[in-house]
Amino acid sequence: MSGQKPVRRVAIVGAGTIGASWATHYLARGFDVVATDPVAGAETALRAYVNGAWGAMTGLGLSDGASPDRLEFTADLREALADAEFVQENAPERPELKVELFADIDEATPSNTIIASSSSGITMSDIQARCRHPERTVIGHPLNPPHIIPLVEVVGGAATTPQTIERTISFYASAGKRPIHVKKELAGHVVNRIQSALYREVLYLIQEDVLGVADADDAVSWGPGLRWGVMGPNLLWHLGGGRGGIEQFMANLMDPMAAAWSTLGDPELSPELKQKVVDGVRKQVDGVSIDELATRRDAMLLALQAMRATYDGAGPGRSGPRKNRHLP
Repeated sequence: MSGQKPVRRVAIVGAGTIGASWATHYLARGFDVVATDPVAGAETALRAYVNGAWGAMTGLGLSDGASPDRLEFTADLREALADAEFVQENAPERPELKVELFADIDEATPSNTIIASSSSGITMSDIQARCRHPERTVIGHPLNPPHIIPLVEVVGGAATTPQTIERTISFYASAGKRPIHVKKELAGHVVNRIQSALYREVLYLIQEDVLGVADADDAVSWGPGLRWGVMGPNLLWHLGGGRGGIEQFMANLMDPMAAAWSTLGDPELSPELKQKVVDGVRKQVDGVSIDELATRRDAMLLALQAMRATYDGAGPGRSGPRKNRHLP
């Protein structure tokens, strides 16, 4: 970051659900935000989203100068990008659209500005194909909703420079995010692959009538999911090894676990299985609306983050350095 001035103005390209959530996050961290989206009514929807989420951000902790009043909107892409110091793109997941849009963003953005894409599956090597300055383009994939979940995956493309990766990680960390560097391009990056691997087995267990839909959810959320909200699997197995730690786990427990991998299932995604899940979820929610479920989820996630921050020493809304950023 040597010689780089601090980022104070972020451009949000695409103000749908993910873009609006990103805008909320950056505003809460005290940035000036300019958003752009060609869809009719986008500005009204964006401001409503920010205002609706601001109470949660206040509870999480606002940075100095944070205000919804620092949000600007324009339908003109070039106007939004003219003075941008960091760009967060959130257009629909269509490769041809991303390629064309990134070429336009690259053309209109100051040469030293990093351009990040929230793409959940398209690689940056594909997206940057028509950029004149592909070295400053990068994946910055959040988990939904970005203003609540700290994690962001940083993935370079074939032409992305190591300096861009370093600057992007440093920026996200300074903005209250928890960036991880995905060192190789893979379809779905990393987090979606982990989620998909777990859900594949969940669907298999439902298909085989081992568990009902609600019990399958409970098996995750009231079991390992509680632990995963505090520590990742490697640290948890370090504890699982007892006094001998991870070395003891690898010596005595890893091989038996690996031997069971061959029994993991491969569900057939039939119409019957899909309907079975739909029926189970509808019974489970019992008429509770999507908005109410999302509110419950976000409230619990905020409470968990507040609890983690008491042990962490730093977190969203806090500027202090972590003693070890890889520990919870």
